[in-house]
Amino acid sequence: MRQVKNPFGLEISHPDTASVTRGITLIPDCLEDCVLTCYWGCNVQKLHEALQKHVYCFRINTPQALEDALYDEYLYRQQYFIKKNDKEEKYCQLPEDAQVVDFGPVPRLCYPLIALLTLADEEDREIYDIISMVSVIHVPDESYRLSCRILYQYLLLAQGQYHDLKLFMSANSTTPPSCGTSPDERSTDRSLLEKAGLAEDEPELHEENSKDCVVCQNGTVNWVLLPCRHTCLCDGCIKYFQQCPMCRQFVQESFPLCSKKEQDEDESTQILQDVHPGRVF
Repeated sequence: MRQVKNPFGLEISHPDTASVTRGITLIPDCLEDCVLTCYWGCNVQKLHEALQKHVYCFRINTPQALEDALYDEYLYRQQYFIKKNDKEEKYCQLPEDAQVVDFGPVPRLCYPLIALLTLADEEDREIYDIISMVSVIHVPDESYRLSCRILYQYLLLAQGQYHDLKLFMSANSTTPPSCGTSPDERSTDRSLLEKAGLAEDEPELHEENSKDCVVCQNGTVNWVLLPCRHTCLCDGCIKYFQQCPMCRQFVQESFPLCSKKEQDEDESTQILQDVHPGRVF
């Protein structure tokens, strides 16, 4: 099994305030200097054809390569240079003269926003197995008010494969619902997802929302196994497995969700919160 490092990270800041008319704020977090390119109104069919071209024709390792594959089938493009380990917020918005208030009823022909992260330095493209990441982002508009979220993320590899980064957590690693979201809002969001054909079966909830390794039941789950995408092993157990312990599929590659330093910081914060409940750290 080969372990690979994912140099890309992307989050949405203040998703509750994002919309097609107000724009959206993204927080990239990259291990190397990168380029963030945002495409508003990207054609759905052309994007998936572009992913197939990455496999069979040419590698999508630059914004120009994706634009060539898309045949420029998008409304508006914004681009930002991202410095290594810089988590500065980047604001994306359609220009006023675009006069776009929605992207039509579902099922849609265009995704509201596609965010492409690529390595800025050509030398880094020779080092990393993962050379770009494509994020499909839903942004609320007047026709479709589902809350802002990342719908899909695709990791594109230098060898010509790509993986849908939809993680399948182990049964005892279910993530609790987002803070500040009421049950009614979550129910509304799910019904909208079902209408669009994007809803999936929810895993059975367990009494404990722990994030323990399925093998040792002690370490924190941290490793994504590819191609099955199960996320069920800790840092200590990953080295002992050539097959996924959940589905028995042979593991071709794997990468960590966060570094050891980030894990230690999270654990330290959790300990402080347990000792001093009610305080914000």
